[in-house]
Amino acid sequence: MKPKAIFNWSSGKDSALALYKVLKDNKFDITSLLTSINKEFERISMHGVHISLLEKQAESLGFPLIKMELPKEPSMEEYREIMGKTMNEIQSQGVVTHSIFGDIFLEDLRNYRESQLQSIGMKAVFPLWKENTSILINEFLDLGFKTIVTCVNETYLDKSFAGRIIDADFIKDLPKNVDPCGENGEFHSFTFDGPIFKNPIEFEIGETIKKTYPKPNSDKNEEYIFWFCDLISK
Repeated sequence: MKPKAIFNWSSGKDSALALYKVLKDNKFDITSLLTSINKEFERISMHGVHISLLEKQAESLGFPLIKMELPKEPSMEEYREIMGKTMNEIQSQGVVTHSIFGDIFLEDLRNYRESQLQSIGMKAVFPLWKENTSILINEFLDLGFKTIVTCVNETYLDKSFAGRIIDADFIKDLPKNVDPCGENGEFHSFTFDGPIFKNPIEFEIGETIKKTYPKPNSDKNEEYIFWFCDLISK
């Protein structure tokens, strides 16, 4: 019997490729997708995608969806409390032993995830860990996945990159200091078609919106600037 696992689904390309690899390996029984939601705006945390499109993704992928609702700007303490409660509820519905992530090379994040899961007797799995991101993004495209950029960090990319489909031209246009998978938070995406989907997710492109967030531990009132491309469910 395969161990049961939940899959941490962000809606973007890394999640899609990681899920593809897990399903292909067939080593885990995926019980559900888990996604963090901004409760106030009903959108996926950081990606800015409305939950209506997330729900269509889950339906097309064929997995139950668990939405972990977070306040607008949760503290680490609030996040840990909500995550712990959510994971305990998941475990109470059956013996889920593993939690799968699409992270590639952020050591601190991996250590944090492993520590939190270990405290409740679960293990973390990272199918893409330490893979070359240039190879990964090309593998993603070669497999037939289609994804659109929903959020860019202006520290790395300007507004024009928001709303672009990720393809060979997109990769070529990225500045040299930007990871091709956006692993340093340069950009986030929404995957709307590919080999793991029963049908494409239909949407229209809406307006691109500027949002600012205070930089943590800054005494100069510095801000991060992000551009979000709104996707409208059809």
